[in-house]
Amino acid sequence: MYRHKLWTMRQYAGFGTAEESNKRYKFLLSQGITGLSVAFDLPTQMGMDSDHTLAAGEVGRVGVVIDSLADMQVLFAGIRLDEVSTSMTINSTAAILLCLYVLVADEQGVDRKKLSGTIQNDILKEYIARGTYIYPPRQAMRIITDLFAWAGTEVPEWNTISISGYHIREAGSTATQEVAFTLANAIAYIQAAIDAGLAIDSFAPRLSFFFNAHNDFFEEIAKYRAARRLYAHIMRNRFHAKLDRSCALRFHAQTAGSTLTAQQPEVNVVRVALQAMAAVLGGTQSLHTNSQDEALSLPTEKSARLALRTQQVIAYESGVTAATDPLGGSEYVEMLTNKIESGARELIERIDSLGGPLAAIEKGYVQGEIQNSAYQYQRAIEEGRQIVVGVNTFQSAETEPPATFRINPELESQQVERLRAVRAGRSADQVKTTLQQLEAAAKSTDNLLPKILSACRALATVGEISDTLRRVFGEYRETF
Repeated sequence: MYRHKLWTMRQYAGFGTAEESNKRYKFLLSQGITGLSVAFDLPTQMGMDSDHTLAAGEVGRVGVVIDSLADMQVLFAGIRLDEVSTSMTINSTAAILLCLYVLVADEQGVDRKKLSGTIQNDILKEYIARGTYIYPPRQAMRIITDLFAWAGTEVPEWNTISISGYHIREAGSTATQEVAFTLANAIAYIQAAIDAGLAIDSFAPRLSFFFNAHNDFFEEIAKYRAARRLYAHIMRNRFHAKLDRSCALRFHAQTAGSTLTAQQPEVNVVRVALQAMAAVLGGTQSLHTNSQDEALSLPTEKSARLALRTQQVIAYESGVTAATDPLGGSEYVEMLTNKIESGARELIERIDSLGGPLAAIEKGYVQGEIQNSAYQYQRAIEEGRQIVVGVNTFQSAETEPPATFRINPELESQQVERLRAVRAGRSADQVKTTLQQLEAAAKSTDNLLPKILSACRALATVGEISDTLRRVFGEYRETF
């Protein structure tokens, strides 16, 4: 573990235009982060260009806006992609954003096969807990398996999916549900890839996971240990993987945004430190620590630096990196590990009985379970059975509000103008041809990624590529 190599220290960041986010990335790199983590705005996540009617007021708000290759070039200007690992939190449009990233690497003269990083690419949890889906589940799964196959050859060191329990927990699940529903989704992706003709050991070593680091210190440590054991069992016994790397659960952790409070925000520093320590003691391979002001706004540079320093103090001053699984053998931790593993196994068996994760999602089972847990947790807070410092006890009169980060409101109009300039300066015929080729591939069984890559190279926009696939696949609407 960390005696050989520390976890990758990432700080999730992205806002406004590509220029603004590029400045923040360079600041974070100067402060000692060892991996980038890109947040995209809602229009980019939903496959809409910045001048789309529904994008108004959302451009660059919760992440960086990327409309085309021109934006991606600016986002990583002055950052060598063979010298940094990049994680991109993007799902419905993940294939497009990965292609844009690869094209930037090509322009830098970087060998694609040496690119390292992760694309979240976890669409199932969007139907369960988050909502930034575009296409129906089965069509969305086709894009994911196409990405698995293409990336295995083109970018073999890239983690092709980050199967996410984080958002499931943020939506209100318990620790046991987080493990169960995340691994159930993993089963669905793995089976879809096998059904598409991929051999288990050809893609499984590049699967990765993303878990929450919540408040219950020992429960969180046990959760990571239970997830590793259960995943190894699933890979060996259900999918008959032969390689040890196929059975290793590698995961990124992020401290729990849902635990941050707007009241007494400085107390969030303590919460984040404890959550980060639990993730480290539980063996995370990568970590993001939230900033104290994130219940109020995007983080300031000052608060982002303090969040990173929290990781660095744990890594270099606490001494916890000296031992592998330092709490292994603790009677309490082992009991919690067994309890979570057993409970998660039962939930996975329940999902199997419903016909698998896709069927369980379509029937609303998983969503209902999470919603009930969220209700019970909120009720416990309101009744005082669950203490939240500064919220339902130990309150104090707020004096002067802290300084918060604000997006320049003019950035949206500037981005729209840039988008229009890109459209005016490209070859309309080339864009039309590449989009027609993509549409034909979508109607066939051809791998979509080469066609998406060609469209991106021609400066087709994220919205145009997504709309092309919408015409073939349709859009998903909840029916329960």
